[in-house]
This record gives sequence, structure tokens and C-alpha cells, in this order.
Amino acid sequence: MKARLLSSAVLILFSAYTLLVMLQAEQSLWQFGQQLMSSPDTAQVVIDLYLLAALACVWMYHDNKARQRSALSLLPYFLITAVFASIGPLLYLALRGPGKRVGHAE
Repeated sequence: MKARLLSSAVLILFSAYTLLVMLQAEQSLWQFGQQLMSSPDTAQVVIDLYLLAALACVWMYHDNKARQRSALSLLPYFLITAVFASIGPLLYLALRGPGKRVGHAE
């Protein structure tokens, strides 16, 4: 319950901040990504972020499977993660709700 509330609060705050930044940006999200990948130091940070995002997707897959839910239900979270990295897993945590997991307490 506490994890769900915390992830919801972080999701709301970070999503609002992301929206604000995107509305004020002077370039598209695609242009921004290209600019970041053009320099080795910032590319390393982006690659690191997306490695963590991929690990979060693996965790979401296993958690979803343990909850005996359809793998197709993860598609929106994976797509959001591909574009906005941490917002996808935060949304998953906020919305997944309690579930029956063998050996785990909710």
C-alpha cells in the first residue's frame, strides 16, 4: 500500500515536471535525444538510463506473469517506458494493485 502511494505521488510529480519541460522546450523530443546521443558523455548517461529501463521492463514482465495477467497488458507500459523511461514503470507500480503472488506479501 505504501509503495503504491509513493509511486503514485512520484508519478504525478515527475509526469507534471516532464510535461512542463516538454511544453517549454525549444526542440522536439526526438531532436533532444539526438543531441544527447551526439556526445559520448551524455550518450553514456542515456544508455545507462535505458539499460535500467530495460531491466524495469524485465521486472514488470515477471511481476505481471506471477500475477497471472496477460503479457499483452504490458504493452502500454513498455511503450511509455521506451519514450519516457521511468514513467512507464512508475505507472505500472501505481496501477498494478494488489495481487496474489506465491511467497510474497502485498
